[in-house]
Amino acid sequence: MAGTTLTVISGASRGLGHALALRSLAAGHRLITLARSPLSLPVHGSSHQHIQTDLATVHGAAQACTALLQMLRQEHAERFVLINNAGTVDPVAQTADLLDAQAIARALQLNLASVMNLTAAFMQGTPATARRQVLNISSGAGRKPVSGWAVYGASKAALDFYTQTLQLENPSLQACSMAPGVIDTDMQSHIRQQSRDDFPGLNRFLELHQYGQLSTAHDTADRILRHLDSPAFGSHTLDDIRHYE
Repeated sequence: MAGTTLTVISGASRGLGHALALRSLAAGHRLITLARSPLSLPVHGSSHQHIQTDLATVHGAAQACTALLQMLRQEHAERFVLINNAGTVDPVAQTADLLDAQAIARALQLNLASVMNLTAAFMQGTPATARRQVLNISSGAGRKPVSGWAVYGASKAALDFYTQTLQLENPSLQACSMAPGVIDTDMQSHIRQQSRDDFPGLNRFLELHQYGQLSTAHDTADRILRHLDSPAFGSHTLDDIRHYE
């Protein structure tokens, strides 16, 4: 259908993902969300479909891709947008203490492997003739090492590399790995609860919260969606939303 946008958002039950979902619906997008939890959103003149699954497991990601591919093949739109937002900062630990193989595997599955899976389903389920955009939510931690975040940073650095490869292989696609800045979400609250032994940079995050220097999820979502709508989107495969007003 001419003039319409279909947006897919993972990790949409809370934080930035939830804000992006609400803002997308408000903008009139048709919406598909993915999250571990059930999700009900106010729908006014648009549509919303939800896939409840755990992307941190191989089985959950496979289920999600099957469902997403089926949904996308039934959709017709001028523009298709995929926002890979789901992610985790855990496990937070010094490199000498990273012995929990299961926790590491879940993080890499959620932060990286599920992105590859969902993006492949998105590419297969949408027409190459449509305008297609893939936005991967990355982090400055993938571009500069942070003590205690070896797993998180490694997954985000790999996400940046994957996004560059995605763009290289698909020149007509608009792909971007975007650092969203420091946002006042449940993840930030979780970060502030870490021990200084595991996470020596704790004081910085405590101070950002104390002095009101965190961006709100809704403000960040607005900036991201404006950037997706702008001609500048995709001009830099590795980007930071803080570069844009």
